[in-house]
Amino acid sequence: MNIHVRRSAFIAAFIVIINWSNAISQIPGKIKESGQILLPNGWKLSPAGRSLQLGDLPLNLQLSSSGKYLAVTNNGQSTQSLQLIDPKNEKILDEKELDVSWYGLAFSRDEKRLYVSGGNQNTILDFEIKNDKLKRPDTITLAAPWPKGKVCPTGITVNKANTLLYTVTKEDNSVYIIDLNSREILNKIQLADIAYSCVLSPDEKLLYISLWGGNEVDILDTRSQSIIANIKTGSHPNELLLNHKGSLLYVANANDNSVSVINTATNKVIETLAASLYPTNLTGSTTNGLALSSDEKTLYIANADNNCLAVFDVSVMGNSKSMGFIPVGWYPTNVKAIGDKILVSNGKGFTSMANPEGPQPISKKDNSGYQTGSSANSRLQYIAGLFKGTLSLIDVPTADQLKFYTRQVYANTPFNNKKVALADGENGNPIPRKAGEFSPIKHVFYIIKENRTYDQVLGDIDKGNGDKSLCIFGEHITPNQHAIANNYVLLDNFYVDAEVSADGHNWSTAAYATDVIEKTWPTSYGKRGGSTSYEGGRHATYPRDGFIWDYCKRAGVSYRSYGEFGEYDNAHIKSLVGHMSPHSPGFNLDILDQVRADAWEHDFDSLLTVNAVPQLSTIRISNDHTSGQKKGKISPMAAVADNDLAVGRIIEHLSKSPVWKESVVFILEDDAQNGPDHIDAHRSPVYVIGPYVKRNAVVHSMYSTSGVLRTIELILGLPPMSQYDAAAMPLYECFTNKADLSPYQLKPAQVNLNERNVATNRSSKISEKFDLSKEDEAPDLTLNEVIWKSIKGENAVMPAPKRSAFVILEKKKKDDDD
Repeated sequence: MNIHVRRSAFIAAFIVIINWSNAISQIPGKIKESGQILLPNGWKLSPAGRSLQLGDLPLNLQLSSSGKYLAVTNNGQSTQSLQLIDPKNEKILDEKELDVSWYGLAFSRDEKRLYVSGGNQNTILDFEIKNDKLKRPDTITLAAPWPKGKVCPTGITVNKANTLLYTVTKEDNSVYIIDLNSREILNKIQLADIAYSCVLSPDEKLLYISLWGGNEVDILDTRSQSIIANIKTGSHPNELLLNHKGSLLYVANANDNSVSVINTATNKVIETLAASLYPTNLTGSTTNGLALSSDEKTLYIANADNNCLAVFDVSVMGNSKSMGFIPVGWYPTNVKAIGDKILVSNGKGFTSMANPEGPQPISKKDNSGYQTGSSANSRLQYIAGLFKGTLSLIDVPTADQLKFYTRQVYANTPFNNKKVALADGENGNPIPRKAGEFSPIKHVFYIIKENRTYDQVLGDIDKGNGDKSLCIFGEHITPNQHAIANNYVLLDNFYVDAEVSADGHNWSTAAYATDVIEKTWPTSYGKRGGSTSYEGGRHATYPRDGFIWDYCKRAGVSYRSYGEFGEYDNAHIKSLVGHMSPHSPGFNLDILDQVRADAWEHDFDSLLTVNAVPQLSTIRISNDHTSGQKKGKISPMAAVADNDLAVGRIIEHLSKSPVWKESVVFILEDDAQNGPDHIDAHRSPVYVIGPYVKRNAVVHSMYSTSGVLRTIELILGLPPMSQYDAAAMPLYECFTNKADLSPYQLKPAQVNLNERNVATNRSSKISEKFDLSKEDEAPDLTLNEVIWKSIKGENAVMPAPKRSAFVILEKKKKDDDD
């Protein structure tokens, strides 16, 4: 009998609801009053236990059979590496830099060998372990390196005799069976979707495989070498865990905040454990790691986006009970248990990094992909390479300690179910507090731009918290954005939720970036290959319930996209088919933003004529990305000025139309990336314009990308899309209930929009190597440096970007009646 039991990890007795709008403003990093660490997204950390420093974005942990060794693979944008750790004595034994790697790890049963995924080099690296050190690896080749070969081994497991290795892949969606004596591929079996993990049954007759993009676990019969069963799970199954007998298989489902428990005798899901902090269907916990205690009575579950472990009593099969939560670091990716210790890899460590070491050496590499030494060459780190992971080592808590930890976890999260039903805000504001309430605003125009920090553009405005020395695109270049900020609302404490464009366009349209995106973009941004279609190109990257357009479609809210997630009539996702402006280009730096403004204006006027202006318009105006100093391309100054004029034209045209009286415009950057900012590299410009927007106001309150989306949702009567926009503060402080219908007056460009790069210098030569065909294909740090020099002079030194873990929270409102 298939018993399906959903048990929430919600423990009512220990809820501590912290209203972050009422918190005291904090200094960078640790909050003095509580000892918590405040993150740029508004969530907090209070990691339990002790820690060891890991590398850039650790994705996987594996214990050897006796527990003598713990292996860690670090798979971030900058230096990738392999670490060998003594978990008993809590010390790092050895560390090797790798050219390319990704997730897969497996020890031989005798603990003499360690097998490591070579990522898009399409290899398995075979390390001998001798005297607690990793020797130079042998290489098992699956295919030619990327881009000729498209394989990328992910999960790895080895049989007890150390004669066969099984690996699954995420680029060619396959299982490879390898003879470890001959190093030959014995068979390749096709799978239906990208795979993540695999594990052998104790008798080695079955191989269980999680299909990351397929919502199922497949079972391979190792004798017939064929798939014999498919078991439906939750969305984005990733980590797999078998108990010692092999009778129960636990499957972590990232997009469902859950764990499927499968009886392997019947291949049926007998219960589903909800690992989220509250009983919610909203994505945002990102369940992605599993470990059983030594007696197999306790299950530890890593929730990447809730920054915690959920703890379950699983001693009675099919009747598991929630025990509480344990706070860990930022974005935990894996968990293991050994003896009386719990080991957790925190993918982003304990804080944002401030680039303390400056230049980092680039190592030489041999043909195996193993780095052998450093050269004199160096490069500065940037935001994509600053996920310096940590290993939390936590003593198994007593019942009382677990209660204390649970309180801490609830105190760290701004999300709760009350905010889903009733958002923070104020009565009588044009921004309703719950879906379905009246708003005088009927049309939302949402403009998404590219990659600028607050100081780069608005640092010259005296009434804001800016640094003029970091401002390179000030009022002379961006007169319209300055006029909007000065005449409407200047927000100087806004933070993007993303790091780069790969996750940025997802955060900007879904208030969430899935585990597939978060775990793969650092590899592609590190020029290590892999599929890079993050704007609707691969279904595996989609959030479970879709993007804001999907929510509009389900709610009967009219919508249209102008170059976002598609171009012209080519929609990248199903819900945008028939909803794309036919004349609006996507990302293309050779097309002026004046063309995008023309396309929007023509389309808008046509819709206005037939009374069909949509309730939501998403508009891509993206040339502030710039082409650096690549000769013949539009200069950075002209590109940003072109972007500014396009924004101004859209606002002016809209403000002179009949729908202006019930419209609002939100403008943000999809991410801030590596531009300098004296507060934090996530801080970015955001603009709010409309008749119901305050005039000549300065708002210092903290807001985020998810907060903009929450505001849009409340206006349009849409529910939140994730735990992040549900928790975020709507931008109600920017609004007034007294409309000012005066139109916006366009500010003409003050620079030549057709100016091209003509100089031949070091920056132009560097820029010649840039791939500008997609967002962020050019190395962002270098691009920002040549942009800086284009404005400040070729010999000018760009300040290192500052990154911290804090946001300045808004002070308690005098009229807060809730």
